[in-house]
Amino acid sequence: MGKTDSPFLNLSYPALVSLITALETGRFSFPVHPATLSAYIPADSTSTIALELNTLYQQGMTVQHLTYMLNLTIAERQSIQKQRDRVELVWTGLETPGMESRDTHIVVQELFDRATHSVLIASYALDTDTKGQILFSTLAARMDQIPTLRVRMFLNIKRTFGSQKSEIALVQEFAQTFQYRIWCGNRLPEVFYDPRSVAQTKGPKACLHAKCVIVDEQFLFVTSANFTEAAHERNLEAGILLKDQSAAKGMKLQFERLVQSGQLKPLNRFFNK
Repeated sequence: MGKTDSPFLNLSYPALVSLITALETGRFSFPVHPATLSAYIPADSTSTIALELNTLYQQGMTVQHLTYMLNLTIAERQSIQKQRDRVELVWTGLETPGMESRDTHIVVQELFDRATHSVLIASYALDTDTKGQILFSTLAARMDQIPTLRVRMFLNIKRTFGSQKSEIALVQEFAQTFQYRIWCGNRLPEVFYDPRSVAQTKGPKACLHAKCVIVDEQFLFVTSANFTEAAHERNLEAGILLKDQSAAKGMKLQFERLVQSGQLKPLNRFFNK
């Protein structure tokens, strides 16, 4: 019988615990009869479990070996459940009964509200004026409340098709828009952009298309949603929220290395003081 075919894998967590306890306390002896197991596991499993136990015992496994193996099975299940608990599906838009996902806008605002040390945001598109300010109001207030909270934003600056504006003009224009039509707090975040998105050079173009939120190097939210009212409220958008320090730190480091290498440029020098 292969490992993946073991009937132990079909037992529930309580049934496994009950079986282990019975083994450890010597409540039955070998060879095990199916009827003996009915007090510990579901009746429809007694025959297959008795056969498995007797087979393993005949092959040389002691009671101590069997309980150790079953405890490993429980530990693996607990580990898998912990992994599942760290992952949440996040959704915007059309829904059907029974969908197990959380709302994009709610998840983002909760992340902002719990931030204490650092927030990293990457977005391709932003709403301006009231719609944009509503999306960032929680974070802006959090920055004003916590002077040590560091917020870094990685945003795309778009060059429209056929635009002849200089790179510096596009960047200055975006800086003013962000400062006066998007951000609503007293403290401004650190903002960076990809200079390739505004370059006037001919040939293939590139842009900053990543969309994610990282909070306190503990939470990583990767999503298709931009920071627009439509993406947070109406569009079909999908994302995953991870409570995973390793993943959060790893993603944050990706952006920080691009800043350190000069591939992503700071926008703050274009803000009015």
